[in-house]
Amino acid sequence: MLTTMPTTPALADALTAVETEIGRLATSSRVPVVNEFAGRITSAGGKRLRSVVLLGGVLALSGRVPDQAVTAAACVELLHAGSLVHDDLMDDAAERRGVRTVNAEWGPGPAVLVGDFMLARASQAALDTVSPFAAGRLAEAVADLVDGQVLEVLDLYDAHRSPDGALRSVALKTGALFRVGCVLAAHCAGVPDGGEVAVRLAEYGEHFGLLFQILDDLLDLASTAEQVGKPVGNDIRQGVYTFPLLRALTGAQRELLAERGRSLADEELARLLAELRAGDLVPETLAYCRSLAAQTTRALPEVADSAALDVLRRLPAAHLDWAASRLG
Repeated sequence: MLTTMPTTPALADALTAVETEIGRLATSSRVPVVNEFAGRITSAGGKRLRSVVLLGGVLALSGRVPDQAVTAAACVELLHAGSLVHDDLMDDAAERRGVRTVNAEWGPGPAVLVGDFMLARASQAALDTVSPFAAGRLAEAVADLVDGQVLEVLDLYDAHRSPDGALRSVALKTGALFRVGCVLAAHCAGVPDGGEVAVRLAEYGEHFGLLFQILDDLLDLASTAEQVGKPVGNDIRQGVYTFPLLRALTGAQRELLAERGRSLADEELARLLAELRAGDLVPETLAYCRSLAAQTTRALPEVADSAALDVLRRLPAAHLDWAASRLG
């Protein structure tokens, strides 16, 4: 979790309960080795921002966190973790958050199965403990996530990919889980599904998901391994030309990627990153994100002021500040 993230005592207590529930669900297989890997992945940590927006939303709308909301937040996080197992397999990644990936430790086939287990267990828990509506919305989010990932794969190493195309992929791939968290917040708070309050909260989640991913993509281009805890420049190595990159490329840089993207040498990548950092990449992306953060906050529904609503109101700018502090 972000150390500077706005919070309240009720939200902090609920996040602790979610962490316990994530651990329970991730280690509920009948096969011990599946529990070992799924438990290792989920216990490695993370910002848990999807849980924060869900729990903050239900607190802002109802003033309490029912058990259903705790399970719903755990389901969203488990879906996210399962998708990361599949992402690591596709990227042939060896490590995430300081932990060896399932594909590196056990092989690609088992990694598919562990990721599948986590997705299935999340859906089952939502159906059994939250509601059929919640299970259906989570299934839709997984379908959106897959669509976004496929769009990204179709555009790999395409130096002429449009920024709008990159945003569309992000809205599906990352925005979906933030959006569904807000949808489930309204649902668990007893707010009518499809009503103005629920729709506006879902819009907040979708915008925040875009903000989160754009900042994450910027860190991969303009931060350091020491600051973010993982190698940087990976998106370019993998042929994923992201929204901040596509907006910042000069003609010569675009031609370099078009001609040599699949065989870019380490020194060429280092030079490209240095050029991007010396140019307008960082200030222009941060300016875009400041505008997006303001748009995210404006999307919040008009409900009674509360500490939880203030958390949601402050969260976009707080996350932006956190990311900016980690830029090289």
